[in-house]
Amino acid sequence: MTVRYEVAAGKATITIDDPGRRNPMSVETMSGLLGATRQAVDDPEVDVIVYTGAGDRAFSAGGDLSGGFADDPIGLHKARGDLGELFRLMIRGGKPTVARVNGDALAGGFGLAVACDITICVDDAILGTTEIRVGLWPMVISALLARVMPRKVALELMLTGRTIDPVEAQRLGAVSRVVPRAELDGEVDQVVAGLLSSSPAVLMLGKDSFWGMADADLDTALDRLQGGFTEIVLTDDAVEGISAFLDKRDPDWSGT
Repeated sequence: MTVRYEVAAGKATITIDDPGRRNPMSVETMSGLLGATRQAVDDPEVDVIVYTGAGDRAFSAGGDLSGGFADDPIGLHKARGDLGELFRLMIRGGKPTVARVNGDALAGGFGLAVACDITICVDDAILGTTEIRVGLWPMVISALLARVMPRKVALELMLTGRTIDPVEAQRLGAVSRVVPRAELDGEVDQVVAGLLSSSPAVLMLGKDSFWGMADADLDTALDRLQGGFTEIVLTDDAVEGISAFLDKRDPDWSGT
């Protein structure tokens, strides 16, 4: 298996485990990522999902061109759809997702990093949509890039295959935080700890509301968010959070 799945202390870590080949996104890997994400979403012991690549060279260098990725265009059409299903589940699964970008993230690997709610990247990584260099186009990941980056810039990167550094990626909205390599794990641990200290119910409802209004017109978005706030106020965790604040104590989240 090229995907490793581990759970500890409320966190599921999903690792693309093929460092010798820079953790490519083969059809099997995309299926493994989707399966592992389903497992994490369904596990009541998991509150945060972290995605990373094995080794220190690459998060993922993108599609596995040597592994039959494009050899059977029609036969693998449905299998390649696992990447889109993965992105849908990451967005709609109700649990915060964190990308631990430990190295280069290119093509589909860049898409996976951007798809996470929080993307923490080492400062010496190379990022971008390089598909055009081999006669391909970043079809599926375009849906995400066009939502988090300025559309004109995203299209320019796709048209030219130009790579960018993490600082530019952060400026464009594709990366949340840029850190020296030695600080990567500490930064990820800090972010995960903060997420784990929050109400899982409110994180779920808040994330659903955020994505639910993303493409809506203003009136629809405001109505959606007003209803979303009422949903949150009705949770036990909202009652507990307010009580804990007034009592000057730490909240005891129930997740309901």
